Amino acid sequence: MAYTINKTDGTVVTTITDGTVDNTTSLQLFGKSYSGFGEGLNENLVKLLENAASTAAPTAPLKGELWFDTTTNQLKVYDGTSFKPTGGSKSSASQPTSPSAGDLWHDTANDQVSVYTGSAWVLVGPVYTSGQTLSGWKIETLASAGGNKVVSSMYAGNTRVAILSKETFTPTATQTGFAEIKAGITLNSTLSAVFEGTNTQAANIDVSSTTNTSATVIAGGNFLRADTADTTTGALTVDADGGVIIGDAQELSITVSSNDVTVAQTSQDKDLKFTVNDGGVTKTPLSFEGASGNIALTGVTTITGNTTITGNLTITGEFENSSSEINIVNDAFLKLNTGNSEADSGIIVETTDTDDARLFYDVSENYWAAGENQSYSQIIRLADAVADGNAAKEKVLKTTAAGLLTVTNVSLAAVGSAITTSDTSSVSVPTIGQVATFGNQWGGSEKTVSTSNPTGGDGSDGDFWFVREA
Repeated sequence: MAYTINKTDGTVVTTITDGTVDNTTSLQLFGKSYSGFGEGLNENLVKLLENAASTAAPTAPLKGELWFDTTTNQLKVYDGTSFKPTGGSKSSASQPTSPSAGDLWHDTANDQVSVYTGSAWVLVGPVYTSGQTLSGWKIETLASAGGNKVVSSMYAGNTRVAILSKETFTPTATQTGFAEIKAGITLNSTLSAVFEGTNTQAANIDVSSTTNTSATVIAGGNFLRADTADTTTGALTVDADGGVIIGDAQELSITVSSNDVTVAQTSQDKDLKFTVNDGGVTKTPLSFEGASGNIALTGVTTITGNTTITGNLTITGEFENSSSEINIVNDAFLKLNTGNSEADSGIIVETTDTDDARLFYDVSENYWAAGENQSYSQIIRLADAVADGNAAKEKVLKTTAAGLLTVTNVSLAAVGSAITTSDTSSVSVPTIGQVATFGNQWGGSEKTVSTSNPTGGDGSDGDFWFVREA
């Protein structure tokens, strides 16, 4: 009588005739009274024990049948179409061959697990190899006075570089490099760790260092600060016409308009001063006075080039020209002593004498005087001269319009030559000696000059009587 062999679900696998063996499956199925029954049955049991361990898959497998693939050392199950790994991972130093989607591989060289997607092995974890040691993010719980805090720690080469936290707290257990953990990312203080790259905004900047990382990465200490006095060793350029504004009330401004530069003191009636250090003493050689709009110069001030002054120039002290050039004044008059009470005023030429050489107006005498070494005399004008030296003595003489001159007496330095009768064209004034000599030639001892004619009793024979005009 033939055997009908059914599967678990009742489906007929095969019918076996008496005395025969059936190979419809990967096991031998025996008919009634088969002579090799014992050996075949035992082989079937061995196959079941070793799950048909072989480099080749069993022939005519049934769905659900197990096969241990000795090539990959994997236990596989037949899904009705092909043998698939049962889900265990393969441990080896190299990638398994002929993997199926979903296979796991434990990489013994790097101590990592990967999964096969059907086309490639994808790392499941950890993200670091055994040689790299702990690297990447690790979820940790840290104790604090406010309770346990869950944080994400970033490791590199088994060293914690940063901690990511949702809140600020102080760990109660020592965490190297993390005395306090801030909300956000806190870097390990023992590593001098910094953020590198491009940042669009920062709440703070560390100014403790002035050592630049490169020509484009500048240390915080090299930036000019707005909250305190600071110094720059480079040029400061303001590339805007608005310029520079200085002072708590913005009193000083330097601006540009149409390439013209304006330096302005904007506080009402306040001065713009330029000071220098003269031997430790602060002096103000130049000041623009806001209340008056005047320029004040103090001390020795040097101005190079031409200077135009609109308005009055008031100088307190001396006006000096250190060069030997001639000072030129284009005005018709140079006025001195303006605003003072009457005082002698004029020009002094420096000499080695006590009071130098002077040309000045003597206000007490009301005339111009000149001289040097404290000896001065009047400078005579034509109006100061007189024609009558007898009426106005000690004056400079001049002739009348008719050429006449009146004096009390005239003394000549020498007597002169004797007067001869042939000197009819001479206009020289004779001296008394010449006249007396001339008179002696005529006799007489007296030569009378009078405004009246002589009478019969005047003089002696031979005397001369000259009648002059009254």
